[in-house]
Amino acid sequence: MIVGVERRRFWSDEMKLSILREVGVGGVTVTDVALRHDVTRQHIYQWRKQMKDKELWPEPEGISFLALDAGEQPVTSLPKPEGNLPAEIGFANGRTLRCPPGMAEADITRLIQLVETA
Repeated sequence: MIVGVERRRFWSDEMKLSILREVGVGGVTVTDVALRHDVTRQHIYQWRKQMKDKELWPEPEGISFLALDAGEQPVTSLPKPEGNLPAEIGFANGRTLRCPPGMAEADITRLIQLVETA
């Protein structure tokens, strides 16, 4: 016995892209966007892959520079890179942050927070 209304919906590529663009804006997470549009988080991830496969979801182009002056942010403990190697941090949104050796932990923390919400 099936109870309730079937909720199969059609999402155009334009609507999917519009929803995908909401992730990360002002710190909005995939979960926040999924709840707002009454879809699962997995939908968001599947749509991102579909749009990349269709070459509709842009890959990062070049390097983006973000200002370090983003107000006081709480500093969390970060692992120290071994030796004199640059640190490279990959994010779920596909962005990569590369920091030179010896960069201050507070600056790295602020950059991480900026990249996550950019």
